[in-house]
Amino acid sequence: MEVVFLGTSSMVPTKERNQSAVFVSYKNEGILVDCGEGTQRQFKITGIPLTKVTKVLISHWHGDHVLGLPGLIQTLNSSTTEHKLQVFGPKGTKTQLDYMRKAFLMEEKGGGLALEVHDVDEGVFFETTDFRLEAALLDHSVPCLGYSVVEKDKVHVDMAAARKLGLPEGPMLGQLQEGKPVAWKGKTVRPADVTFATKGKKVTIIMDTQICNSAVKLAKEADLLVCEATYADELEGKAGEYKHLTAGQAAAIANKAVAGKLVLTHFSQRYKATGELEEDARLTFDNVLCARDFMRVNV
Repeated sequence: MEVVFLGTSSMVPTKERNQSAVFVSYKNEGILVDCGEGTQRQFKITGIPLTKVTKVLISHWHGDHVLGLPGLIQTLNSSTTEHKLQVFGPKGTKTQLDYMRKAFLMEEKGGGLALEVHDVDEGVFFETTDFRLEAALLDHSVPCLGYSVVEKDKVHVDMAAARKLGLPEGPMLGQLQEGKPVAWKGKTVRPADVTFATKGKKVTIIMDTQICNSAVKLAKEADLLVCEATYADELEGKAGEYKHLTAGQAAAIANKAVAGKLVLTHFSQRYKATGELEEDARLTFDNVLCARDFMRVNV
C-alpha cells in the first residue's frame, strides 16, 4: 500500500497545507479518505489521475472534510470514460450527498460516472478476497467514523517442503494453498505441512475525535496509524472543548494500539511548523512524524 497526503490542515487551508484528504493506493483500488476543498488540484500536482479514485470514505460531514467532493464528482461525471465510484460515510451520508447534488445542480444522467452511496455502520463494511474495510464510531461533535484498510494474510506454498514430499506442481498445491488437505500416495497432506502465511498490512486513519477506546480498538496493531493532532499538548483544554486530539493524545492511541508507525495530520493553522507537535508525540511514541502535503508513505 502507498499512502499519499493530499491535505494536512484542519478547518482552514494555509499556503502550505490543503484541507484534509488522504489517498490510499492498493492494487487496483484507490481509496480517498475525506475530500477537503481543493483536493482535485492536489491530485493534479501529484500526477495521480482522478480516475484512480474508486472509493471515497467520508469521516464526517463538516465542510473542511467534504468541500472538495462536489468538484470531484462533477469532474468524474464529465469524463467520457465510464467510471464507478463508491462513497461511504456515517449514517446520513446518502441524504447529505443528495442535498449536495441538488445544491450544485449535478447532472443525473448522461455522464460517465456510476455513483454508489452507502451509509456505514461500525465493523467490516466492504470485503474482497484481498482486503477489507473497517469502520469505528469516534467521539466528535457530529457522527464521525475512523477507517482501517486491512490486507488479508497471504498463504504461500513452501516449495522445498512440497518437493520433499514429492508433490507435483499444479491443482494439488492450489488446494493446499486454499486450506484444503489432499490425498497423496496413500497419505493425507495437510496445508500446514507445505504452506506458510505472511501477515497482511493494515493502515488506520483517524480524523476528528477526542481520545476514545474505539480509536484504540480500530488502530490495533496497525502498521501505519494516520491520526489527527490538531493541537499541541499545551492546548489540551481547547482540544477537549472542540473534541479534537493533541499530538500527545494521538501518540497515546498509537502506543495503546501497538501501532508500528504514527503519522500526525490535521494541524491547526496556528502552527506554521510542526516541530512542537512531533516533540509532544515523541514523549509517548517514538516512531512518529508529522505529515506534509504531497508526502508519500509506503506500507
